[in-house]
Amino acid sequence: MNDRNPSWQAIDAKWRSIGEEQILRFLPNMRRRTVGPFVFVDHMGAHQNEGTSMRPAVDVPPHPHIGIATVTYLFEGALFHRDSIGSAQLIEPGAVNWMTSGRGIVHSERTPKEFRANPPLLFGVQSWVALPREAEDIEPAFEHVPASELPVLDQGNVSVRMIAGDGFGMSSPVDVASPIWCAAVESGGASGLLIPADCEERAVLLLDGTASLDGEPLARGTMAVLPTGREPELLFASPGRAFFIGGPPLTERRHLDWNFCSTRPERIDEAKELYRRGQLGEIPGEGPNLPLPSDVR
Repeated sequence: MNDRNPSWQAIDAKWRSIGEEQILRFLPNMRRRTVGPFVFVDHMGAHQNEGTSMRPAVDVPPHPHIGIATVTYLFEGALFHRDSIGSAQLIEPGAVNWMTSGRGIVHSERTPKEFRANPPLLFGVQSWVALPREAEDIEPAFEHVPASELPVLDQGNVSVRMIAGDGFGMSSPVDVASPIWCAAVESGGASGLLIPADCEERAVLLLDGTASLDGEPLARGTMAVLPTGREPELLFASPGRAFFIGGPPLTERRHLDWNFCSTRPERIDEAKELYRRGQLGEIPGEGPNLPLPSDVR
């Protein structure tokens, strides 16, 4: 728990490498495996705040998922998504890519070709939402909702964009499989925001800027897990950005193995074999799928 304020739990994100990219991983964490249905949260572009001027092109080759919905949201930059069900979509700031993997899908994410000579700053969040057990093996699907269609609450210097689910008196049009609370927050300067008790499990992820929560400092790269029913105040002392996640707690354990997620370990083993055989899908023109980590020697 936070040493000075037991009303919220402070968990530090950890640096991880994905190819040449350095990201901050909030979930899973040794101290907290899930928040609501969220089982995985990465902050892309966090290294840009570490003083580096490097902006390499992003190239995440075709790789698989089962049992989750991936949620990609950008504050800055651009990515191009392709998948094995035929989706090809540019995502830019303020929009959301929601990909339901279900029984299995393969997708890639790359810097768009028009930006590759001078890749823009990429700053955003990708998270995984566990599908309900009864929906784990549904048909894969992809949905893109542009920024203009996501509801926004402007409150002084703070804006809250409802990415998925319901919260702050708003409802996102994204088609979700279970109740969820997911929002992006941007502050233009010194400002405050009361966080409603919209769901049982909630967390605030401070991505940049200087802020406090109920009067206690909240460090950049920290996930603050909020107590049920409490409505703390998030105060920004400067321009900054945060990400909110939450929802009802999962009632069954989720097993994670590389990019696979399931309530059943045997389902993950089955998906690995299907992927080896190319039966989870391929993306025409993208080259070979990434091998399973266990198959790399």
